[in-house]
Formats: sequence, structure tokens, C-alpha cells
Amino acid sequence: MSQRAIDLVRQFPQERVFLIGDALLDTYLEGEASRLCREGPVPLLWKTREQHAPGGAANVAANLKALNAHVSFLSVIGNDYAGSLLRGELEDMGIDPQWLLEDDTPLTPHKMRILAEGQYVIRLDDGARQGVTVRPTNEALRTRLHQYIEELYADCDVVVISDYHYGVVSQPVIEQLTALARRKPKPILIDSQALQRFQHLPATVVTPNHAEAQRLVELGGETPAEDWEELAQQLHKILHVDYVAITLAEHGVYLRPRGDAPGLHVPTRPVENAQDVGAGDSFAAAFSLALAAGGSIEESAQIGLDNAGIAVTKPRTAFVSQQELLQRASLRTFTAVLQTQEDELERLRATLEIERLRGKTIVFTNGVFDILHAGHIHFLRQARQLGDVLVVAINSDRSTRSLKGPGRPIHSEQDRLALVAALDPVNYTLLFDEDTSSSIISTLRPDVYVKGGDYSDEAIPEAAAIQESGSRLVILPLVGSASTSNVIERIVAQQES
Repeated sequence: MSQRAIDLVRQFPQERVFLIGDALLDTYLEGEASRLCREGPVPLLWKTREQHAPGGAANVAANLKALNAHVSFLSVIGNDYAGSLLRGELEDMGIDPQWLLEDDTPLTPHKMRILAEGQYVIRLDDGARQGVTVRPTNEALRTRLHQYIEELYADCDVVVISDYHYGVVSQPVIEQLTALARRKPKPILIDSQALQRFQHLPATVVTPNHAEAQRLVELGGETPAEDWEELAQQLHKILHVDYVAITLAEHGVYLRPRGDAPGLHVPTRPVENAQDVGAGDSFAAAFSLALAAGGSIEESAQIGLDNAGIAVTKPRTAFVSQQELLQRASLRTFTAVLQTQEDELERLRATLEIERLRGKTIVFTNGVFDILHAGHIHFLRQARQLGDVLVVAINSDRSTRSLKGPGRPIHSEQDRLALVAALDPVNYTLLFDEDTSSSIISTLRPDVYVKGGDYSDEAIPEAAAIQESGSRLVILPLVGSASTSNVIERIVAQQES
């Protein structure tokens, strides 16, 4: 994952999400088991803890909110104790409950998990029944539901449909969303346990797990393929979507676009003792936000996988904060940069060894090269005259900020790399992320190392690496006042005058 992933996650607070789906309450009852019950051969538990958490689409809402997005969660809850608890949990998280319609008839779907010494004993479900209940039952509430859909769709950046098949996302709701999507297309993510009902909705992506994908193909009258690519092709024949994203638990996700282009497997980081309750909700939340922020389907899926990968390290129904996801994205970026640098550095080292065998003298220098000016060109020409092959290492954006401050660089690392590589005196270029080029000098062992400025030998940060590698140090004076800092100062002065 690149720096772009970090930028996408940082943009999450600007995104407005319209989330519609089934709000569930998850309850965890924990107890200590000391003996068997006298009434039957079952453990007798002494209750030690009772925990409530948003479940189903409400967990998606909690994940979106934790990622600092603006979320409008439209759902239906019952006028009951579970509904009251769920509303309170959402309010505590800062989720506005104004879009939660309260229906007197169907009870709030409620999943109660009972644990003994941390081990699941039983799950007891209560309230509305999956695939049976239609919500809301009140005509006035149905009218309000459709009005809210119209309002929220018009004012959002991305739509998330989290359908646990408890009745909120009914056929009339799907038809309304289909008409809205055709009239004004927006990024739409569908996560449904009854995908066959969404055949005509023009969505951006659907996210079935492997079993759900196979079930949908079977409902379509075909034998589901075991091969991910063939299974994704089968789904595209059934659904009107741009992308199919088959989630594969610890194996990541398989992405396939509509059309002839092949699919892509995006692996995930393995997690020991993963807790998979709500992992799909965490994936859908970050995936949809990354799409809204302008991420590609692959970038967005990777960010979704990172979010789910953090969630499964937490016990029970959990959500991930934006800061946690930023840390994971930063770690992935740093690791990828190091790996890429190591690969490029090793290839360059091998290339330069061949140049040496041909009797060529290797000259090496490094710098930021932010705004190219006459001083840079003069310096590089002089450096090239000291040998036959000139290698230039460019500071990454991160190391430039470390050296020059938060306002730099002006140009991105890729732009700076491309500009320097295009200069006639330069033979090879590479990026580096450290504050000094000592490790590159130690690896490449250039014949000549060139530094610009008024350094003494001892003041050069790379002095030890130069001595160890046997390189000859040449310090070239800078030309007049030609420096990037001076150029920037003149530009600022002109803008202020």
C-alpha cells in the first residue's frame, strides 16, 4: 500500500455516507461455570458481565463513525427494551438516531451470546425473524422511510446497503434505490445475505462471502464453481454491478470487474486467533469510504481488508478507529517502501558491478531536488565529469519532510524522480526513505561520492559510510544563490507584494 492509502484514510472525515439496513442488538452474557445444574446436565453459570453492542447494519454504522465519517443510518427498530438499548449504544457513539424509525409491532432483532469462561455455550436469537418479517409494518412509517431514502441519497457521497434480511431493505426499498441509482449514479456497496433480490440495482460493488456467492449461483439454477474467477463470472451474469468482491476470510478478497478483464486476488495479513464476528461490517465500512474518497477498487479493497484485519484481533463485535487504520496503512506503506527500495537497490548494485567490470568509474550523489534550477544542473554536470556513470538518489517525501519541514516537498517524489532521471548527465536514479544515504553508499560502494555545499569531511553525515566503502569524497561548492529555498522565498515574496 502506498502513501495514497494514507491520504485516502485521512479523507474519511469529509465523506458523507448513507447507510440503510437492519439494525441488530448484540448482547454478550458472560459467566463462571462452577458445576452442573441440578435440573439438567448443563453448566450452571454465575453471571459476571453483560455487554451490549450494535450489530448488523448498526455495527457498520459504528465502524463508519469510528472512522470519523459523517454517517446517516436509516433503519427500523422495535418499541422494546432491545431497541432502547440499541438506540442508547448508537447515541453513545455519536451516531444521530433521527433516522431510526420505531415500529410498535416487530421487535428489534436481538442476538444473545452466552459464554462460560470465555467459551461460547449458546446463542439465543429474539425479535424479528430473518427472511420473514417485513419492516416497518405501519403505513405511515413506510411513507417516512421512502421520504428519508430520497433525502439521504441526494445528500451523500456513497451508499452502503447492509442487508441482513430482517425486512428493512424490502422489495419496494430496492426498487426505489434502483430508480435513484439510474437517475443519479453514485458509489454503491451492497453487503447482503439475500443478494438475489438485488439483480437489477446498478451498484459499484457487491461483497458476498464465498458461501453467499455459491448460494446465489445455485438460486440462479447453476452449479457454483469452486474456482474464484469462474464463480465471480457467474455472479456477473446474475447481478448488474461494476465489480464483484468475494470475501475469503483469511485468504483476503477476490475482485473481478464486469467484462473481459481478469480478476485479481488481494491477499490479507494472517491473524492468529481471529474473532470473525462483524469482520464483514468492518470491511464494508472502510471499503465504501475509500471508494467515496476516490480510491480505486483495489486500493479500497486493501483498505477494507486492513480494517477487518484489525477488527478480528478484538473480542466480539468490534469497530476500528481512524487512527488505528492510519497506523496500519502507515506500517504497510513503510514496509512496502523498504521492500521496494531494497529490490531496486539490489538490482542497481548488480548493474553497477557490470559497469565496473567494463572499467567504468561510478559517481554517486543524493538530494531532494525539489524545484529544479540552474544550480542543480551545474552541480550534476560537474558530478558527471568526475567519472563515467552518475547515480542520483532522491529523498522520498517522508524523508524530505523530516529534513526540510512540513511544507516540503513542493513536488512529489515520483515527479522529482522523473525530472532528475530525464537529465542528460544522470544515468541511474532511485528513491530512498532514510535521512542520509549511508546505507546506499555501503551497498553500492561508489568510486566517488559527491556532496554539494561547504561541508568539512567530518561534518558530512555519510562520513563513516564513505570511509568504510573506500569511496573518494568530492565537495562541490554551490553556484551563487541558486537554491530551492531561495527560489521558494522569492516566489512567496512576489505573491505577498
